[in-house]
Formats: sequence, structure tokens, C-alpha cells
Amino acid sequence: MCTTCGCETDTHHHDHHHLHGEGKNARKIAVELDILSRNNRFAAENRALFAAKGIFALNLVSSPGSGKTTTLERTLKDLAGRYRCAVIEGDQQTDNDAVRIAATGVPVKQINTGAGCHLDAHMVGHAVEEFDLAALDLLLVENVGNLVCPASFDLGEHHKVVVLSVTEGEDKPLKYPNMFHAADVMLLNKVDLLPYVDFDVEKCKEMARRVSPDITIYEISSRTGEGMDAWYGWLAGRIAAVKG
Repeated sequence: MCTTCGCETDTHHHDHHHLHGEGKNARKIAVELDILSRNNRFAAENRALFAAKGIFALNLVSSPGSGKTTTLERTLKDLAGRYRCAVIEGDQQTDNDAVRIAATGVPVKQINTGAGCHLDAHMVGHAVEEFDLAALDLLLVENVGNLVCPASFDLGEHHKVVVLSVTEGEDKPLKYPNMFHAADVMLLNKVDLLPYVDFDVEKCKEMARRVSPDITIYEISSRTGEGMDAWYGWLAGRIAAVKG
């Protein structure tokens, strides 16, 4: 069981219309709604802060092993000198990813959630206190590797960006529809491995658009750099819009 949101391995739903009545189920609804309501209040505060400081904020989500951290590393290295960036790293344990990000020269704050399966807005609000917000253009939050709970928790970001690798199977958007519905961008990563895996790119994109018709999709390889310029172009446009 997640100690933060109370989700259970095979019974967790944040869409509660199927739960009704009194007793245990009613208490579960009340507790989870209270958690989400509290989170949304903190998210609104974060969003107002980012707007006041002219910061474009992204919430990067994925399952473990998608290449999310490698994509983040490559993005930071390629954009060095163009934008002032900072990163919040979310993991249950270790600071391994934060060490990798720090090696790019970008300020980074590690959040270890313990048994928790996602970051929440309160955690992010505390983490950004470590940064000089007046000196930032882009805040990148790397969430805990999980395609379930992070979908329900607004951090105050402008967009959720879901990273999916071609080694995971093209049906992930249908298996985890809440996450792909919540995301505005999908980075289809590790396309350099397509000759070696059984993965239908067009089928995957069709499934993603079935749950999120307006999702923007970029086919990338964070290892070779293929497709990354299109991703950077999207970032540039959004950062400029926030800066006004």
C-alpha cells in the first residue's frame, strides 16, 4: 500500500464513481478526496509561483526503465547555455539519478518518497525553495517511475510529459489510460532499437490518440539524439510563451 495516497496494489482507483454506500468504502472515498483536494491546493500555489517567476514547469512521468533520466540528461546538455534549468528528482530510494543530473551542471534537488509511489505538490513546493527561482526558465520534475498514481497528482506543472520506450510494448496507452490522458506530450523513446524489437510505432501512436486525441508525440532516441530537435522546438515555443 502506498503510504501517501493509500492506493492498494490491485484495488486502487482515483475515479470513485464505482464506489458507493457507507462504511469502509465511504471512508475510503472521503480520505482519498481529501488527499487530492489538499494536493490541488498546493498545486495551485505552485502554479501561481511559477507564473510569477516566469518559469515553465514540466512533470516527466513513465514506468521504470523508459529512459526518462537519460532523456533528461541529454536535454539538459543540449540546451546548456540556452535556458536556465533546474531539476527535481523523485525516487523511492537512492540519489543515483540526482547524481547523474548534477553532473550536467544543473541545480538538482532529490526527493525520496520511501514507500510512496509518486511526488505530490507539497513535496515540490518545498523542493523549489532550494532554487533561485528568479534565475530559472525551465523546471523539470522527474517523477517516481510509475504509470498509475502520478497521473492523479497535479504538481502545479504546465504539462505532464510521458516517456514510453519501444521496449515496453505498444499497448501501454490502453493499459494505463489515465496517465496518457493526463499527458499533453508523449516521447516515444529508444527508437534506435526498433530494428531489434517487435514494436508497431503507428499502432502505439493510434492507441495513445485513442485515449488522448490531442496528445503531441515525438519519436526520439535519447542515446543517439534522433528526433530530439523536434522536442527542443516544442520546449522553446512553450518557454517563450510563458516568458511573454
